[in-house]
Amino acid sequence: MVLTIALFSIQASTTYAVADDVTKSIEDALKFGNGGAVKIDLNTRYENVNQYNVTNPALNGQPAAQQPKTANANTARLRLGLLSPVFYSLQGYAEYEGIYAMQSDYNSTRNSKTGYSTIADPYVNELDQLWLSYAGITDTLIKGGRQRIKFDDDRFIGNVGWRQLEQTYDSALITNKSIYNLAINVGYIGNVKTFTSTNVNINAPILNVNYKLGDYGNLIGYGYWLGYTQQANYANSNQTYGLRLTNYQKPGDTLKVSDNYGLLYTAEWSIQSDYQNSPQTYTVNRYNLMGGFTAHIFSFQGAMEQLDGVGQNKTFITPLGTNHAFQGWADMFLVTPKDGIRDIFGTLTTTLDKGDVALTGVYHAFYDDTGNVHYGDEWDFMATKKFGKHYTLLAKYAYYTADHYSTDTQKIWVQGNINF
Repeated sequence: MVLTIALFSIQASTTYAVADDVTKSIEDALKFGNGGAVKIDLNTRYENVNQYNVTNPALNGQPAAQQPKTANANTARLRLGLLSPVFYSLQGYAEYEGIYAMQSDYNSTRNSKTGYSTIADPYVNELDQLWLSYAGITDTLIKGGRQRIKFDDDRFIGNVGWRQLEQTYDSALITNKSIYNLAINVGYIGNVKTFTSTNVNINAPILNVNYKLGDYGNLIGYGYWLGYTQQANYANSNQTYGLRLTNYQKPGDTLKVSDNYGLLYTAEWSIQSDYQNSPQTYTVNRYNLMGGFTAHIFSFQGAMEQLDGVGQNKTFITPLGTNHAFQGWADMFLVTPKDGIRDIFGTLTTTLDKGDVALTGVYHAFYDDTGNVHYGDEWDFMATKKFGKHYTLLAKYAYYTADHYSTDTQKIWVQGNINF
């Protein structure tokens, strides 16, 4: 992996000043005009997926006759973008995105290699973003075109940033901040460019209102109306309303008790029901609770997220969310089971080397929404190392042990990234 070797070489260099000078020269070369820039993101990743005891529903949960082959994907992703200078409050952006598969022993969902476990990184090229924005109205930004949209923790609308291809939206979005501490986002999505490079048509008004409560965090209200227009996706149609109180928007946020100690908390409730072309009539809830603390270089969070389910196509779902970040990195619950899911989990993180090294460990216990049926457990671990602002190495591991849901699954990732 050429990129990974290059990143290690940067760390091993005895003359950091030379590396800093080269990085500064690259930064300067990529900027031009009034806010114009060339954007480059190169990400290389090795991913391994190994599954055991895959069952066959037609055989009452007995092991399938043919188990999936271990998947190995060695892929490189390039994003190359051009941000125009600001001209009379107008600015445009165009971005290409493509994946090259150096090793493709996996089911990408589009390569017909269904005998392997799935790694959803197809070997494709696409137009990732193409938008125009206008900032000529005080405290207001209007943006239209294919764009990245990320609200809050990406649970409901996100870019699925972990996969090599991201998810973007053909949409119009207006953001207004004319009231102190209040950000109002209102928009409309007409098409989703998914992380497998497919197009999904949708009629989706969206609303997200975020009020900052000083040091105590943010109070957020939202409404999302997802009306899918293709029959294959009718079951994803839903309308969701919710309230969220949190002081943890990103790592480092905390309610300080003293210089070295702080508190973390989230309380969120959402309600979802059928909408437009949904094949079922239903109403379900979601509960998201987290409490934690920081102490020196350590952070601990204990949490519970529950998505209710009352039958097939009658579950709380988040089809536009960055779901890899929730309910375990092994991705066993990207689609909510028909009896819902209750995820009870704890997260421990620490930072070293002045914050350039981050270590994370997570334990999950999964149940149905009553807590009576144990689906399984999962352990997740991750280590990241930053080299300045633009270079990152990552190693990540997930292991799900099945009890009454799905199959034992192990996933391993090694990744290097350069981002300007």
